[in-house]
Amino acid sequence: MSAYESIEELLKAPEGEHYQFKEAKNRFDFTEAVKCCCALANGGGGKFVLGISDKRPRSVVGSAAFEQPERTREKLMDAIRVRVDFHVYEHDGMRVLAFIVASRPLGLPVQADGIAWWYRGDSLIPMPEDIRRDIYYESGYDFSNDICKGATFDDLDDEAIGIFRRTWADNSRNRRILNISPEQLLRDCGAVRDADVTYAALILFGSRDGIRKYLSQAEICFEYRSSEAAGPAAQRVDFREGFFKCYDRVLELINNRNDDQHYQEGFHVFGVPTFNERVVREAILNAASHREYQLSGSIFVRQYRDRLVVESPGGFPAGVTVENILDKQSARNRLIADIFQLCGLVERSGQGMNLMYELSIREAKSLPDFTGSDKYFVKLTLNCLIFDGRMLTLIKKIGDERLDAMTTMDYLIVDALFRKSKLTPVMRSNAKHLIDMGVAEHLGRGK
Repeated sequence: MSAYESIEELLKAPEGEHYQFKEAKNRFDFTEAVKCCCALANGGGGKFVLGISDKRPRSVVGSAAFEQPERTREKLMDAIRVRVDFHVYEHDGMRVLAFIVASRPLGLPVQADGIAWWYRGDSLIPMPEDIRRDIYYESGYDFSNDICKGATFDDLDDEAIGIFRRTWADNSRNRRILNISPEQLLRDCGAVRDADVTYAALILFGSRDGIRKYLSQAEICFEYRSSEAAGPAAQRVDFREGFFKCYDRVLELINNRNDDQHYQEGFHVFGVPTFNERVVREAILNAASHREYQLSGSIFVRQYRDRLVVESPGGFPAGVTVENILDKQSARNRLIADIFQLCGLVERSGQGMNLMYELSIREAKSLPDFTGSDKYFVKLTLNCLIFDGRMLTLIKKIGDERLDAMTTMDYLIVDALFRKSKLTPVMRSNAKHLIDMGVAEHLGRGK
């Protein structure tokens, strides 16, 4: 299924788990749209099309629904937490709007208001339990959800639990969280079951002695290297303690050497931090969520003057490759990822890596680089030098409102155009969208 099919191809497409058609001549209920997109995502992704009749023989009837599709797209992504794009067709003076919904993450059903919707034929129903169970089994074994035999509450760190408590309360705006006992807090987030401590609890809230005793490889090693020369790092700090206790301290170490890069626009000089904090946060959270904790080896965060390298044991999760990493995400340690999401530390499902790409382009820096990764380790390099100050000027001219409405593909096209890279067929099919937004211009002769 291509991203942008012609009207003629849409009219012939079979309605079902990958296509849903609604006339919606004047309007369409947003809550119903959320359910439809949720079900499409759970079925592997598809198109939600407004302005085409749902009964055969299909015809174009035109739709005035969702006059600002950019905002609707954002609201849909907030509701179902998967990537959604859109395309507007003009056919004989009539408007057809198609929302392109990405597939759910591997091993995780998509929900809307607590219900995982599903299509059985053309009927929209809650997902059957046997299908839900099969989806959970897709990504394999979740080590972080296992009980750590022998571990007790005494092996957890009060400070790490306190940081988690405040972060969760702030994100959820639920003040009750501030007053419940630590035991109830950890039961409510799933880190503890009855009195049994999971490996997720140990990884996220463990004390030094607890981690050293039960999971010594669950550490983050920070290094600052002032040169490319081999040998000892200029600074090294090993954090063998709960993630919530050391996370901000790793970021502080990076920010200690986070100088501004300057570029000139007319008579004005502007500064851009070398290491974008949101990108760095995503890289570290991604490593903690996806590393293989049953393998020896630690997460390494190596800072150089011009780049940051994050290495984590275990290779990519099942089904994820460098080529599809923007379209397929799978949390190897689902319980850890769920707890991060409760706190608002990670972006909506399937968006963290997209955010890293978009922010890198927004600051005219190189795309995240996975060169050197293999089936045993993931190596992510963030090259943080500004590629060209003129690109920053271009991004500024696009403006925040239009940038916020752009998809990751739109950002990749802007990056490729500025660098004069060859556009892929998928990029070419989406280029018209940027022209319609006023971001790009058609110069003739295919340019």
